[in-house]
Amino acid sequence: MRNAAVQMRDFIMRFHRPLAMGLQMLIIIASNRLAWVLRFDGNLPQWAQLTFWQMLPWLVAIRAFTFVPFRLYEGLWRYTSIYDLQALIGAVSTSSIVFYAWAHTPFGPAVYPRSIYISDACLLVLMLGGVRMTRRLYSEFARIRPGRRLLIIGAGDAAERIVRDMKTNRDHQYQAIGFIDDDPKKLGRRIHGVRVLGARQDVPRILSEHRPDEVLIAIPSADTATIRSIVRVLEPFNIRIKTLPNVRDIIGDKVEIGQIRNLSVEDLLARAPVGLDPRPLGRLIAGRRVMVTGAGGSIGSELCRQIAELQPAALLMFDRYENSLHQIRMELQDREPSFSMHAIVGDVTDQIRVGEALREHVPQIIFHAAAHKHVPLMEENPCEAIKNNVRGTRVLAGAAEKHGVDRFILISTDKAVNPTSVMGASKRLAELVVRAQAHGSGTSFCIVRFGNVLGSNGSVVPRFMDQIRKGGPVTITHPEMRRFFMLIPEAVQLVLHAASRAESGGTYMLEMGEQVKLVDMARDMIRLAGLRPDDIKIKFIGMRPGEKLAEELVGPDEQAAPSTVEKVLCVRGRWRQGADFLAQIESLEALAARGRSAAVVATMKDLVGMGAVQPENELAEAQAHQAPIAFSAPLDPVCPSCISGRLLRSRTRTIGERVRKEFTAQRPFRCDSCDWRGWLQPPRVGAQSPIEPPATPDLSGIDYTTSAQAADRRGSFSPRDLL
Repeated sequence: MRNAAVQMRDFIMRFHRPLAMGLQMLIIIASNRLAWVLRFDGNLPQWAQLTFWQMLPWLVAIRAFTFVPFRLYEGLWRYTSIYDLQALIGAVSTSSIVFYAWAHTPFGPAVYPRSIYISDACLLVLMLGGVRMTRRLYSEFARIRPGRRLLIIGAGDAAERIVRDMKTNRDHQYQAIGFIDDDPKKLGRRIHGVRVLGARQDVPRILSEHRPDEVLIAIPSADTATIRSIVRVLEPFNIRIKTLPNVRDIIGDKVEIGQIRNLSVEDLLARAPVGLDPRPLGRLIAGRRVMVTGAGGSIGSELCRQIAELQPAALLMFDRYENSLHQIRMELQDREPSFSMHAIVGDVTDQIRVGEALREHVPQIIFHAAAHKHVPLMEENPCEAIKNNVRGTRVLAGAAEKHGVDRFILISTDKAVNPTSVMGASKRLAELVVRAQAHGSGTSFCIVRFGNVLGSNGSVVPRFMDQIRKGGPVTITHPEMRRFFMLIPEAVQLVLHAASRAESGGTYMLEMGEQVKLVDMARDMIRLAGLRPDDIKIKFIGMRPGEKLAEELVGPDEQAAPSTVEKVLCVRGRWRQGADFLAQIESLEALAARGRSAAVVATMKDLVGMGAVQPENELAEAQAHQAPIAFSAPLDPVCPSCISGRLLRSRTRTIGERVRKEFTAQRPFRCDSCDWRGWLQPPRVGAQSPIEPPATPDLSGIDYTTSAQAADRRGSFSPRDLL
């Protein structure tokens, strides 16, 4: 039977055109006959019978030839649409007019009732259209089969396209059972036969009545606050949550079933993309030789990807691990880049290897992302933290200056602020090394700090996912543990923008948003896995050595103020290193090389304290002009309208707003509760002097530059116009 059906279908498709013509000719005859029968109530007189048979051949011929230019023989009836109906009405009307004219010639009958023309045309449109719609309906019902029952949140354009694709796509596995939308005007309406069942507050009732298998958030323009609120509503129910790509990722406004994906933790934490001007990045990277250390790591590999898009003259990828380095090189080579690309296996602590690489390839910009980053491991191996994070930075920074590199950007971390761990202290020392190297240098050195990034090596997100997949428990060190989180592409984009505008010796930090409680993140991930928080146990195992409950991006001796780049803050402070600071760093490295862990930790504490704390007289003077530092205050300003709402940064909408943003310190904000929008001064982290006192000339820096410890050759200092 199956083979016979296939053969019949092949026969129909092969002879589709003649079969369509024959069927339509029969319908033409039937409609005309029916028109005569209706005109005379089924009792046709003799003259009517003769007139019908006399004019029928002419009617069939005229309609048959008229249907050709309207392409009524070419369409596939199972895809009948409004276009086919328009063509059908046009063809029938035209052929009826031609037939009317022919009937009033000498070749026509003596009498041909005028009502026949009208009734015949109407009947023919209904019958031809009905045959086509019958085939279309058969195709539609043939697709209806049991599938996963899908409740769609949002009844907008994206939801309409998804339901339409479900009704035309044979390969999908979903059956739409209803919409959820907060617009009261849509309540009870239907889209492609699917009803709007209620608003968001009706979700518990709708879920209990209709029992969907999955929920689809079909709002591509929804921000993370909206998505989080929907997840909270669905939290009591054991149901999987799906979503669509963000509106910026939908190409050509095309939404399809194949774009449906699982809701991820990134959707709950990602923020709206920053509308940054890409021209500074082009001026920074295009046509220049760029080197990235730690190129195989999470941040380093994304740096390579985004730098490759900016068409450098050459991209140098430096890493000690061959597997990760090979992987990123293969990925970029598949794009067939127009620039030269070099994968260099080497260790940043190897002074000879670093010197060889810089001498051979002569990079103009270096992004130093190579570092040991795992806090517990570095607590157990402090000597390795010093070797890689401190010595590697000192060796690379010194080589960069010696070989005339234009810019050196250190990728730092929030753990370098008020460090309580070996890893944080080593990154703090790396920052101090870069600042010391920047004194009197012809190379522009700068530092960019940020917190955790989702999906990086060692991130809690992959670990939570693995624990949930195994059935738990999900282990968290402390119920109040909080961390900053940012997506890797967003962090790297802001790093590049900060580097394009950075001043030599400057420190910049990325606005990381709110700190997220890890226990809340774990619960969200359990929900996204289609489970209830009670299904997977959350176990608190206690804080590990060196960990903080919450991270910081600005220290007590620092201030953060807006920079020229949105979502990037400039960190200012009075950091002082003695003339023998680099010599002490070398002594620390020697202790690490001999494996003296206890001595390394003790020396590290002294160096971090010496490098980070101002001298007593200067500290007292600064405190006399500064307000007390209050780190417990919220970083977000309070809404002046509803007081209780949380303010979010808003985009500029007009030329006047852009000018105001460019030439004033105020920024546009909006409230997520009452929709208030206005201009406010961005909050400053830490204390801020009303008037910043002029910097005192650092005469010790001049002595240090001319001393025997200084480099043999230093390039002349040339300020760079980074805008």
